[in-house]
Amino acid sequence: MSDIATLRRVLRDCHTIAVVGLSADWFRPSNFAAKYMQQHGYRIIPVNPKYPEILGEKCYPDLRSIPEKVDLVDVFRKPADCVAVAQDAVAIGAKALWLQIGVINEEAKRIAEAAGLTVVMDRCVKIEYARLYGGLNWFGVNTRVISSRRPTWLPH
Repeated sequence: MSDIATLRRVLRDCHTIAVVGLSADWFRPSNFAAKYMQQHGYRIIPVNPKYPEILGEKCYPDLRSIPEKVDLVDVFRKPADCVAVAQDAVAIGAKALWLQIGVINEEAKRIAEAAGLTVVMDRCVKIEYARLYGGLNWFGVNTRVISSRRPTWLPH
C-alpha cells in the first residue's frame, strides 16, 4: 500500500533502515537518500558487499549479517533481485519492505506481505519523507496532502 496513512505509519514506526544496494558514491541516488534520512534522525545500516563502510556506518554484505534489529528494508536493486531481498527481510524480522522508484516486483511483495510486512513499491523514502514531513511543500511542490493542521509529531 502506498496511501498517505501507510507511508506516515512506516516513516513514524521504522527508525532503523537497512539500505540494500547503498552506494558509497555521493552522487548516487541511494547515497543521497540514505544521507538525507540519516540527517533526519534515522539509523542507516548500509548493505553492500563492495564496501567496508558508508556514511560513517559499518557496511554489511547482506541483510542476514546485520547483528541488530532492522525495522525497514529499503531496496536500491534491480527488480529481479527483490525476491531474495524480500525473503531475507522476512527472515530478519523487518516490519516493512520499501522498493525504490522504478523497482517493482509483485512476487517480492507477495512474499513480504504474506509474512506480515508492510510493502511500499515504486516510491522513494527520501521524497516521501520530504513530502509528508520535511517541507517539500515549502518549495511549491504539490504534495497532495491537504490539511489545515501540521502533524503534532515527527517520526524521529
